[in-house]
Amino acid sequence: MDIAYIPSPSHGVVHLGPIPLRGYAFCIIIGVFVAVWLGNKRWIARGGRPGTVADIAVWAVPFGLVGGRLYHVITDYELYFSDGRDWVDAFKVWQGGLGIWGAIALGAVGAWIGCRRRGIPLPAWADALAPGIVFAQAIGRWGNWFNQELYGKATDVPWALHITSSTDGRVPGYYHPTFLYESLWCVGVGFLVIWADRRFTLGHGRAFALYVAAYCVGRGWIEYMRVDDAHHILGLRLNDWTAMVVFLLAVTYFVVSARLRPGREEVVEPDGDTPDGDAVALDKKADSKADNKADDEADETTDEKSDGKKSDGKKSDGKKPDAKTDTESDEPAQSKESVEPAESEEPAESAESEELVEPEESVEAARGEAESAKKV
Repeated sequence: MDIAYIPSPSHGVVHLGPIPLRGYAFCIIIGVFVAVWLGNKRWIARGGRPGTVADIAVWAVPFGLVGGRLYHVITDYELYFSDGRDWVDAFKVWQGGLGIWGAIALGAVGAWIGCRRRGIPLPAWADALAPGIVFAQAIGRWGNWFNQELYGKATDVPWALHITSSTDGRVPGYYHPTFLYESLWCVGVGFLVIWADRRFTLGHGRAFALYVAAYCVGRGWIEYMRVDDAHHILGLRLNDWTAMVVFLLAVTYFVVSARLRPGREEVVEPDGDTPDGDAVALDKKADSKADNKADDEADETTDEKSDGKKSDGKKSDGKKPDAKTDTESDEPAQSKESVEPAESEEPAESAESEELVEPEESVEAARGEAESAKKV
């Protein structure tokens, strides 16, 4: 009997001449762009500068890809290092195989490096990027659809996934589309984080912790439905144990952080803008501007007083300026020079008057002697 189902693509790659265009790679790339775009909007809303998220993503994304691939290769090493396998395939990321746990862990190391170089707190950056990351996961899961991988148990539900490939141990048939379940779950987690962040003003990494905890809940039951080969511990798949451990760590961080550092960061980036609606930050910014203005006015007053003291000292100084600096002196110096020559000319005039008086006295004496001679 025919049943409704979700068809699988016949090919996961399309060749544009010699260039292969792989559906898995496209999903990863689109997811990265969505994460950076949304993260940038949220970062600006928190008071950060445009472009900062992309600058740090330059560090986080390569680290995340390496970490995701390492986790997959380590946990599924038999796919690459057992008999009949080629270890070179471990480097073929485009064929699928990225573990989200390793991607987030090592990607956080890259993000920490980028944040440290910019002087930005990593928890604040992670909070801004959290919904974008989980939306990127939702898009990336469709890469598994292109590769016909990571499906669940056989089923006859109307939304069953029709697997047509028989390579690598696949059995054609109808299975639960676990990639679709996880994609939809990630979309729900993304909107949950956005709502909770606005409703409770999450900060200091708690929005990111909420994303991690909520994702782990969904990954637990979705992982239980998968039928692909995996390592088991006490009857549970390895990823189930990983999800439980990470969930407990995320919840612990959320609770402890809320007690130690309630609220949200007032400043997320040096020289960034103030987020809308943050009255406290606005008041602090206004106060700092007023303080800076008062300091500037005080400095100007001090400079004026010091300049006045210097000018008074120059006026009281009796030393005559050099001829070389006469043309460079200011008006007070010129007035001083004009006064000094006038004072110096007075002694010269008195000397001349004394010299004029002496000849007159000698003439009168000569006249007296002549008159006395006539009388004789």
